[in-house]
Amino acid sequence: MTEQRIRDLMAAREKAMTTRDARALAAQYAPDAVAFTLAPPLVHHGEDVEAREAWFAGFDGPIEYETRDLEIVVGGGIAYCHALTRLSTTPKGMPQPFELWFRSTVCFREQDGDWRITHVHDSTPFYMDGSMSAALDLKP
Repeated sequence: MTEQRIRDLMAAREKAMTTRDARALAAQYAPDAVAFTLAPPLVHHGEDVEAREAWFAGFDGPIEYETRDLEIVVGGGIAYCHALTRLSTTPKGMPQPFELWFRSTVCFREQDGDWRITHVHDSTPFYMDGSMSAALDLKP
């Protein structure tokens, strides 16, 4: 049952991203959550609805958000999962969308009878060939 609840929360997270529902995303977070996301700054504390709405507003057209190869571990009131995640959308002022695959780890803690996100870590690998360029062309 608990693993299914985490799967349901991750599916709701996907839906909230594609429907630009900042409030639904924020509702999943514990107040003391720490997130290392793709967007600056280096660390986010909690889930800031206004910042997320501003981030959504930076894109035209649909936002596609997909989680693949989700693995979940649950025990002792803590759960974590990791997956590959795809984001595709068109930044305002750009002629075409981009597609980016990145790595995601999401941690949950059981609080008040449900599960809340306490930590998120998204990352994109980079080429170690001296260019130090993000490896934005990788696909699973």
